[in-house]
Amino acid sequence: MEDKLKAFERLLNIMDDLREQCPWDKKQTLESLRHLTIEETYELADAIIANDLEELKGEIGDLMLHMVFYAKIASEKNAFDITDVLNAICDKLVHRHPHIYGDVKVSSEEEVKANWEKLKLKEGKKSVLEGVPKSLPALVKATRIQDKVKGIGFEWDNKDQVWEKVEEEIGEFQVEVEKGDKVKMEEEFGDVLFSLINYARWVGVNPEDALARTNQKFINRFMWMEAETAKDGKMLSEMNLEEMDVYWEQSKAHK
Repeated sequence: MEDKLKAFERLLNIMDDLREQCPWDKKQTLESLRHLTIEETYELADAIIANDLEELKGEIGDLMLHMVFYAKIASEKNAFDITDVLNAICDKLVHRHPHIYGDVKVSSEEEVKANWEKLKLKEGKKSVLEGVPKSLPALVKATRIQDKVKGIGFEWDNKDQVWEKVEEEIGEFQVEVEKGDKVKMEEEFGDVLFSLINYARWVGVNPEDALARTNQKFINRFMWMEAETAKDGKMLSEMNLEEMDVYWEQSKAHK
């Protein structure tokens, strides 16, 4: 524990030095750091998808620096400091885990989540959906919405009902495709995605992770195709689909 405290103290001291002496660090504001933090978060997500623990260590450090940076700027504004931040999250965790720090009994992860959402409402939130960030990517946002409403019991009885809803939404989308109404097509396609995300949740698949891995798989295979066709003195742009498909099938044997 002492080593951990010393390491954190070292980071805080370095942050003080940078803020006082580095021209770049001195210029930064809450607003200027925002897009950098978002970028760092995606880099952290990439390391997790790749299961690269060494890279993950570095990305956690980058995000830790950003959190300390925000707290430092806030302290300069006399708003709060890192001590306030840490005490606030500790207090929140204790309050929202009465099954650990109180006398509430729970028997499953689902009960923990349900109690969590109920406690948030008691804290003054008007809706369980208040905590869903507006700027979240749509796929992640849909997953969070469904998780949160499930916490207060707004949920299907079984996964078969959810799959029936998926099929129903696909049918409605196809109807609008036949009609050619672009606005309705978009609306119904959104319903298809939302229902598929719901089904994924029911069968234990994280849709964001699944799509991220599929994207990477496609990128790997397509780049392999580009490299192999170039070795053979060919250009993908000058090949027909049948010729490309030969290479595509071969690419599946390579990671």
